[in-house]
Amino acid sequence: MVMTVLLFALFGLSVRQDRRRFRNAVLLGLALLSLSGWLLGKVGQLPPGVAVAAYLLVFAVPVVGVVALGGFLVANGVTMARREGLRPANLLSGLLGVAVFGLVALLVGLGRLQGTPLLPVAVAVLLLAAYVSFLFLCFLAYAFLYGRIAVRGDVDYVVMLGSGLIGGERVPPLLASRLRKGLEIHDAQLARGGPAPVLLTSGGQGPDEKLPEAEAMARWLVEQGAPADHVQEENRSRTTDENLRFSHEIMTAGKPDYRCVVVTNNFHAFRAAMTARQSGVPGQVLGSPTARYFRPSATLREFVAVFWEHKLVNLGVCAALIALVAFVATRG
Repeated sequence: MVMTVLLFALFGLSVRQDRRRFRNAVLLGLALLSLSGWLLGKVGQLPPGVAVAAYLLVFAVPVVGVVALGGFLVANGVTMARREGLRPANLLSGLLGVAVFGLVALLVGLGRLQGTPLLPVAVAVLLLAAYVSFLFLCFLAYAFLYGRIAVRGDVDYVVMLGSGLIGGERVPPLLASRLRKGLEIHDAQLARGGPAPVLLTSGGQGPDEKLPEAEAMARWLVEQGAPADHVQEENRSRTTDENLRFSHEIMTAGKPDYRCVVVTNNFHAFRAAMTARQSGVPGQVLGSPTARYFRPSATLREFVAVFWEHKLVNLGVCAALIALVAFVATRG
């Protein structure tokens, strides 16, 4: 119990220092894992009937959940392929669903590999899958919590991150969701008597686009009723990092001690917040709604990106796990 309390205390302290760090997600996951272990250790003190129900809850529900998750991911992969095309990024959820069933089959058949050279390989694969799964669950849990953080008080800027344009010039639904959220923040601040925040659209011109994304976004906002003098464009950026760095330069020039919020889609909010911290942008990131069928695959892409951004640590842990299995295998 002491370890659980310590981990929750470290989590709270880390969040208080900065909500936009991935270590918050890991500390939350470790704290919940420690709490689960402590509660499981107390099951033996319960009446027999309650103890059996608790064990079923701890062990049976996750098994059913894993199988259901695999089925959902495969079905989502089919939906993504139908609606978004067969690009590799759109196949992530389906491929993960297949991998889930593969890992279940490997775990079930582990006993048959006893005494064969394949056993250490299978154990290493399962350990690596467990590590990545733990990080993914940490990411999901904390991203969910982060998405519910409310920004209080007035802001000077509402930064809306760009995305690709339809036909090289029209705002797609995904981007319109961000712009709509930004306009809502602008209008809500005016409605409560606050100063009008600048609506800062951020996005450069891609090779297949007829105009900068920021310009198309600004036009959309004005067409939806935003005063033209409340809109400003950042039209040089090509990546999320550039979106935030170049926007930071504009906001600092306009008001050195500015307050802002950054708007993107909900699946992208936590990673964008991590990038905002690295870029020196002193603001939280808010998420706008995304089509439900699109979110699983998009969330997986975000996790892969976060995993790779911390590749030195993650690959180091993976290498250590493989080395541990190899050591145990040679000793055995």
